[in-house]
Amino acid sequence: MHLKKWFSGFCALALIALLSGCGNNASSSNNTNPQSNSVFVTGTDAPLPSVVGFRVDITGLTLSNGMSTPVSVLNGTQTVDFARLNGLRTLLDINTIPAGTYTQAVVTLANPSIDYLNVTNPQTHPALSTLDTSASSNPQLSLTTSQVTINLATPLVVSAGDIDGLRFEFDIRQSVAVDGSGQITGAITPTLDLKVVTPSDADAYIDEFDAGVVSVNATGNSFVIQGPHGHQFTVNVNQQTEWEGNETISNLSSNSIVEISGTLDRTSAAILADTVAIVSQDHFWAGGLVTFVDPPVGTATDFDLYVRSVLPAGTGFNSGQISNIALTGQEKYFIHWWHDNFGSFLFTSTGLVPGQHVSIAGPFSNGVVTVKRVVLRHSGHTGTLVTGQTNTSAGTFEFNSNGLAGVLFEGPVTVQVTPFTRFLGGLTGINDLTGTTALNLRVVGLILKTNTGDPIFLARSVEKLTN
Repeated sequence: MHLKKWFSGFCALALIALLSGCGNNASSSNNTNPQSNSVFVTGTDAPLPSVVGFRVDITGLTLSNGMSTPVSVLNGTQTVDFARLNGLRTLLDINTIPAGTYTQAVVTLANPSIDYLNVTNPQTHPALSTLDTSASSNPQLSLTTSQVTINLATPLVVSAGDIDGLRFEFDIRQSVAVDGSGQITGAITPTLDLKVVTPSDADAYIDEFDAGVVSVNATGNSFVIQGPHGHQFTVNVNQQTEWEGNETISNLSSNSIVEISGTLDRTSAAILADTVAIVSQDHFWAGGLVTFVDPPVGTATDFDLYVRSVLPAGTGFNSGQISNIALTGQEKYFIHWWHDNFGSFLFTSTGLVPGQHVSIAGPFSNGVVTVKRVVLRHSGHTGTLVTGQTNTSAGTFEFNSNGLAGVLFEGPVTVQVTPFTRFLGGLTGINDLTGTTALNLRVVGLILKTNTGDPIFLARSVEKLTN
């Protein structure tokens, strides 16, 4: 049978869009050729200040043992936004390759583009600008190399009846050249890394995977989803699966769009869902970054959304743009991964604040969406610890974001840790944040709004970075 190697995206990498939008569970699991299997990839990034989008065409991805003919694992050109995630993993795409041992990967890239925000006054709507390879772009972007060869530290061994993958890291901060004042020069030298992972590895966990529902087998506790690239996956649920908003599999239809967290089955490539959130019942969904809220304090009547993802594609509501989202007061508000009604008290129409990662859903007609659901999602921000501002008894510390939050937030952000916060990169707890060194950190979690209108970061994880 075809051996599955799948690709998932973690932290702004949607590179190898091979498993990122979906994956065809039916076709891949029923293949009977014992000489091939499938692969997955996860990725990460380090965003530059002000950058909200970093897209590039992946025109080729091959694997080899350094001597034999390379094997392609890319079905056509994939355009990927590497700045979409930061510290999170999503499923990118799936493909099949012959059985064997692979020690080297070659990635071919083209047509980079960067979206960034111009924030001159926090009281005004930020403007979006784009840099690309066109002659009118100032500066004009160019790749110093279009092909990157990566030697795998651990070989990728493809064998029958199993599924393995690759975690792909695209370091935007190291790849995009800046001058002495921090301005982008236009030169892009791709800094990439690949790591072999298995479905049981922490780097292979799917934090969030958005896709449309194709069919539902409620009695069999499964349903089929389809994301980008037309691939389909079977999703299995059980008594341990948590459904947001007290909904169940019986609430699903072909108009539903879901966000799933979970793991891949090693043999079938089906997704075993830990969490299922129905983010739309109207066959339209968009996710992205809140860049402005009107009014900034009190009940919001509208907000600006930098759109990063849209389902289904081709509606005219496009990613890579800022759209103004009108609110009527009839919307329902949810927090992803909160499975009780308490979340509705923390996130409402008074809880929107710039810097949040949210999704919207509702009927879409004539270029306008009538919002029915607004979902607060986890996001990641990189920056430095503010020394001397850690309160171990309260479980808080202050954090200066050198990434996007440094543009949209005014000053340091307070981070609240809980007994469920994971400390990574050598950190063991909040006591490690009491020194005099301004540690480089990545914080992943929920951005909430205080009564004063200030943001506060409820940390799911705090990671010390080495660069």
